Amino acid sequence: MRSRARPSQPAGYGNRVAKDGHQLNNLPSLAMSSSGYYPHDGLPEHLKSAPLRDKLALRYSSPWFVTLPLPIPGARTRQLRLCFPNPQRLYRSSVARFGRRTGSTILFFGTLLFVFAVFSLARQLGIRPTKWSLPFLGKPSTRIFEHEELRRVWQWEVASGHYPSHRSIPQQLGFLHPPPNPAIPLRPDVTEHSAAARVNTTRGVGPKRTYLDIQFHPPKVAYPPRPVPGSVADLDVVMERCDPWEEKKYVRDCLELLRVGGGLDNGNRLRRGNLNEYRYIYKESPATAPSPTSPELWAPSLRGILLPPPVRHRPYASLPTPCDPDNPRIFHMFWAGPFTDKPYTALLSFLYTQNTGLHLKEPRDTTVCRPQFWMWINPGPAASVPNPSALSDMYKELKNNPWAMPFLHPRFHDIIHFKLWNTTEQLDGVPELKDEWRDRNLFNSLGKAVANPQAKKKTPDDVLERAGSPSSSTYDRLSVILSDMARFILCHRFGGTYLDADTIFLRDWEELWGWTGAFAYRWSWKKEYNTAALHMNKGSALGTFLFKTALENDLDFHPETISRYTKDAYLEGLLLCLPDAMFDSPWLNTDKYQRERPPQPYFKAFSEFFDTPAASSAAPSALGFNGFFKGAYSYHYHNFWWKPFDPTRNWPDLGSRFATGERIARAALAGGLNITIDSDPEEFPDVPDRGDLSWATVMKRTFEAYIRGEMPNMYGEWLEW
Repeated sequence: MRSRARPSQPAGYGNRVAKDGHQLNNLPSLAMSSSGYYPHDGLPEHLKSAPLRDKLALRYSSPWFVTLPLPIPGARTRQLRLCFPNPQRLYRSSVARFGRRTGSTILFFGTLLFVFAVFSLARQLGIRPTKWSLPFLGKPSTRIFEHEELRRVWQWEVASGHYPSHRSIPQQLGFLHPPPNPAIPLRPDVTEHSAAARVNTTRGVGPKRTYLDIQFHPPKVAYPPRPVPGSVADLDVVMERCDPWEEKKYVRDCLELLRVGGGLDNGNRLRRGNLNEYRYIYKESPATAPSPTSPELWAPSLRGILLPPPVRHRPYASLPTPCDPDNPRIFHMFWAGPFTDKPYTALLSFLYTQNTGLHLKEPRDTTVCRPQFWMWINPGPAASVPNPSALSDMYKELKNNPWAMPFLHPRFHDIIHFKLWNTTEQLDGVPELKDEWRDRNLFNSLGKAVANPQAKKKTPDDVLERAGSPSSSTYDRLSVILSDMARFILCHRFGGTYLDADTIFLRDWEELWGWTGAFAYRWSWKKEYNTAALHMNKGSALGTFLFKTALENDLDFHPETISRYTKDAYLEGLLLCLPDAMFDSPWLNTDKYQRERPPQPYFKAFSEFFDTPAASSAAPSALGFNGFFKGAYSYHYHNFWWKPFDPTRNWPDLGSRFATGERIARAALAGGLNITIDSDPEEFPDVPDRGDLSWATVMKRTFEAYIRGEMPNMYGEWLEW
């Protein structure tokens, strides 16, 4: 073999000193030893320049890792040495290899990738996240529970029959066996999963389902039938056919599914394809065995909060009475400020659509569970404390308010209830909050807290002094923030469904009451909740999770924040996010989506409900109630508290039985005219009506005509006095 001679070292190279003072004499050879590869001086030409030699020298001047000594408590002579990558060495090496600009960029993004990988690994391993995060990684996680605790929440809810769905459960939580689910039918072909692997499904052990074809048969086809008592909406079918973001599905087609499957198209049903595809309503057979409630299926505790055993899921046919005490049929609504035509119309729509038995004389139908409406009144500004006589003051004001007094009539006393909202009492009534809420700011929304009401000097027009929103410039933001929290408190304490006060009912909710899971609906095009319609079960593990999580996040109950709570904890399936077509049909259109195939009516803005454009203003009077988003369960018109439903007849028009309220309202509108509440109705000035009526006006006048006994409700039932 040919001998390999060591190339000579350039003069002065062995004595070079680095900037940090280290000698470079012991640097390894930087040149290949083959005399046939390099020139005779021993170094390649591209390494002869001094700057490059400096870079190469600095590359070897510091170690890859550095140690940080930490004292050990109780052991003075010992230290704990932690090893970390040396940022100086990493920087110099990247600069020497790639240049200053490119090397710095690579090092920066490499560091970001490393931090992101660490956070992702910690999340997958179930390490509890901290409340801080780096801005470039997005918002911090809100999760405060370990995976084991979150599995217990799922187990409790599933065992209670609160997950009547075949949709998958989160695989990230590490279920090794499918939880038994009493709310979905037993499938003999599915066996218990025995492999030591994560599962993403529940195991049905519940009663059979029979899907219904709901319609009247000739000649009785003028009005749709009432829903079958105890029937249930299969929201899996609705999600599959209506969710616009899983696959492009139009609100128009979703409303047709809801309309046809619910039997609302009677008298107008046209020949279509296989109508079995429209069946989404079913009845459960009577339970043959009790729901599984063995102790290992429920959480004995959740961060110090004792959970009761799961509720037993019982089909409607197995109940001893029509009303299930574990699933009370209560509609909640929160109102602040003087009672106006907005809650008035909401209550009228409730009477017009729901199966209250109001049209029946004694004895009432004992096979139907009559829903109730609880109107919660906050008597003053959201930040105020009610006085000791607040309850009597509330009823006194309601009796003198023309919009409220009709609902104090004895005919409505067992279905409409006015409740006094007391923030302190309500918060103390929630076990998860009562010991801690006083240390929090109650007016926090999206991480932005309103200043402490006690520490701020108030003025008459201050946001802290507002009670209601009489105009767009005096919006009562504090009451809105309070209502974001109130809806979860009311549903958790009493059960039922909460609806925003800017909502009107469009059909009977019987099938939604039958679906025992919790739900809200989608925020237009976003994959987030809108809690303007919120259903939750009384005292549920889901409610406990939400309140404990909200406590750690400054009592923020904004819908976007609620979306983060459930997403971060893999609990989105327990609070189902329904398509907004069911409760807010025009929202995608108002946000400029699906305008190529809009539903009927076509709104480009929510204001068109009150100010219907001339080009489409013939529709309200011609089509009436039946032409307004037929199939949807309710309509949310998004604020506009200051716009009257009926500008030319802005008073309660309910006939002679409620003439006092009409006189009070008309006297107030008369202004300087010499008219009092005792004046004869003939003395009131004639009010010229509009030629074209808006949709809002048609809705209000339709509901009023039913109460006057001049027309039946949407199901053909007449109210007899």
